[in-house]
Amino acid sequence: MASLPRILFVRHGETDWNAEGRLQGQKDTPLNALGRVQAEEAGRRLGTLASNIDALPWIVSPLSRTRETAEIARKALNLDPTAFELEERAKELTFGRWEGYTWKELRKQDANVEKRRAADKWAFVPPEGESYAMLAKRLKPWIETITVESVIVSHGGVARALMAMIGGMTTDTAPQQDVWQGRVLVFEAGGCRWV
Repeated sequence: MASLPRILFVRHGETDWNAEGRLQGQKDTPLNALGRVQAEEAGRRLGTLASNIDALPWIVSPLSRTRETAEIARKALNLDPTAFELEERAKELTFGRWEGYTWKELRKQDANVEKRRAADKWAFVPPEGESYAMLAKRLKPWIETITVESVIVSHGGVARALMAMIGGMTTDTAPQQDVWQGRVLVFEAGGCRWV
């Protein structure tokens, strides 16, 4: 992929489903109280990373947890809370029929489900869902349109896909990475780091 400008990536703040270990995917779940604090923390971190934060484009997944995260982060920076662009392709990968379940609940239905997924996490497709490989294919045409330093507010799966696509990680290691809430993942010069 051609050289990209620096991308400041923010994962949405915590939701009750995150706290419960439920697979959210594209289900539209709101932030909880901790998630709103994390969104404010992410905004403050962004302010330390870019002196021109007010001039950068903000590109946001249309799900409510990402929109609210962007609004709170922008408010923490004294910016217009709603001055961002929604990008449909920045939605989380879908877990299909697994959305709303915990891994414990899924193991009750199929004791080997996690083992099968772990064998090739990048290519594994949940029932009626999407793999990381499929997500990367969806993201690629959009990411290639980014020509200036930008803030992206999106999801954990999107962060992992980008780690492999533009962050210098392999497709074996990227899906295993933790993706933090309330922090900023900086993509630049073919690598990535958490701030």
